[in-house]
Amino acid sequence: MQQIRFENLHRIRYKQAWDYQEQLLNAAIQAKLNKEDDRKQFLLFCEHEPVYTLGKSGNAQNLLITEHICRQKNIDYFPIDRGGDITFHGHGQLVVYPIIDLENFDIGVKKYVSMLEDVVVEVLNTYGINGEKDEKAMGVWIDAKHPIKARKICAIGVRVSRYVTMHGLALNVNTDLSYFSYINPCGFTDKAVTSMQKELGREVDFEEVEERMKNAFCGVFGVELK
Repeated sequence: MQQIRFENLHRIRYKQAWDYQEQLLNAAIQAKLNKEDDRKQFLLFCEHEPVYTLGKSGNAQNLLITEHICRQKNIDYFPIDRGGDITFHGHGQLVVYPIIDLENFDIGVKKYVSMLEDVVVEVLNTYGINGEKDEKAMGVWIDAKHPIKARKICAIGVRVSRYVTMHGLALNVNTDLSYFSYINPCGFTDKAVTSMQKELGREVDFEEVEERMKNAFCGVFGVELK
């Protein structure tokens, strides 16, 4: 069974976590090119200070306020190198960044994203929340097949270089959803965003969600954490 190093970065500014991911990604690629035996893979957990991130294929007009107003509200803003459109990260949201080599798992990018969705669906199921996939929209949804009621609970956006991954998923646990009103989340103008707290009607134990996320990731990917 493959072993992956787990690190909890706790609450951290987006740029700091992004730089750390880049460092790990570049080291993993170099070790791969050098055919080193010890090729480290990582699973990073964190929460971010409020930030909007825009994917490389995203539309900047999906940020509905100016960057100046973002700064006034103490919200960071970064166009970045992952797939997907615009999303929000902030307090009460569990962000998961796997830095893994897909060749070790014999899977492609599409399958990888599907497995990340499976991890989140499994976590939500343990709380009695029915998370679903949508073939037309990456991430995890509630009532995905009902356009009027469909609401997103987890965003996913990844970057893959030489089959090594970075970026990942963001699950709304106790997230302040008002921040999403300043964007068209993931480019959608007709779909809502939700959180575990909103669906359950109570605040959720964040550390408990982290533990269940670790367990689900290990189960879906067939790995153990160290």
